[in-house]
Amino acid sequence: MFILPKLPYDYADLEPTVSADTLHYHHDKHHKAYVDKTNELAPKAGLEGRTLEEVVREASSKGDKKLFNNAAQAWNHAFFWECMAPGGKACTGQLKAALEKTFGSVDAFKDAFADEGVNHFGSGWVWLVTGSDGLKVISTHDADDTLVKDGLFPLLVCDLWEHAYYLDYQNDRKGFLKAWLDKAANYFFAEQQMFAADGKGDGFRYPAPGAASGEAANDTPAPQPQA
Repeated sequence: MFILPKLPYDYADLEPTVSADTLHYHHDKHHKAYVDKTNELAPKAGLEGRTLEEVVREASSKGDKKLFNNAAQAWNHAFFWECMAPGGKACTGQLKAALEKTFGSVDAFKDAFADEGVNHFGSGWVWLVTGSDGLKVISTHDADDTLVKDGLFPLLVCDLWEHAYYLDYQNDRKGFLKAWLDKAANYFFAEQQMFAADGKGDGFRYPAPGAASGEAANDTPAPQPQA
């Protein structure tokens, strides 16, 4: 069975950008519900014991929308938790250089990311991805994610579903995205994902079925910036 990964920080650590109340509801209720439903549906689809990444892709290829929606949402949320850090992690090094090359500046990237999220109609996710065309910002609807998009590798994601921000920002999605990019986004994690996309290190993976409860959302601990 898949576990609900423990948050990589305490509930109050992202305040005031993301409140403890929001994280309690978002992680403990919304994310848990997706994990529980995936654990119910995956065995019925003959996918027991498979990785969550495999379950998502198999459900998509077979047109099993119910399983796909729950499994993909379980994966998206686990990835999203890793995309945040208390106070954020500064955008530096090779990621900064890559963003400047593609967008002109880090601020221009943030504008493009926020604009994509604000103009996305309905629920979904806004992503920074890399691939054969280099870095770009995209959005996906509902549970859709990068696992089923050939040639795309996720670096950073922000949740656009209202439960991600409504307690703190009401209908001000733009305000949420701006604050998130400046004060919560984990650009160090995004840079590690960029390295993994280039074959340098391991990218994010959901905990394998049967992993111990409370285990971190990566197979191995994420490297930390040097002091």
